[in-house]
Amino acid sequence: MLHRLQADIEAVRFTADDGAEIELPVKLKVHDSVFVPLAKWAMLVAGNYRCVQKEEMRPIQDAVHHDLEQSREIYNWVVELCISLGGASSDFVPFEKYANAAQSLGSPSSAARALAAGAKNIERVDKLVQTVAAQKGSHLPSLDETVALVDSWLEKNRAAS
Repeated sequence: MLHRLQADIEAVRFTADDGAEIELPVKLKVHDSVFVPLAKWAMLVAGNYRCVQKEEMRPIQDAVHHDLEQSREIYNWVVELCISLGGASSDFVPFEKYANAAQSLGSPSSAARALAAGAKNIERVDKLVQTVAAQKGSHLPSLDETVALVDSWLEKNRAAS
């Protein structure tokens, strides 16, 4: 049923005023492994949440490439955590592919932009990963630093209101 829904969504076209058929920007990708969505965790923790800095936000490109080895360590650590939960290494994008894609991400992540704009609450995948890892008896100091930075922005934003 899900595969048929995926095919139906891919086949849908919108007819523009000029008669041209346009592919819709909506996608549904069905994967055999339930762990494929967790592949985003490594990307979010290694890049998106590391956009959050003490005084300002930095682009995802800088968050990943400023210290590429630390980014690789974080990324691979999160992948290993997901594998320890039951994922297969084939469920995850290799770090090099992610790092190459991050080269074109010249803006801070949406979470970082929201914090800079005064958000009092944001989605906390960083804290989720930290909590899951702690339940498995693991932690990563650089993730702890990121969680602390996001926590401090949220505290500051909440105090300002």
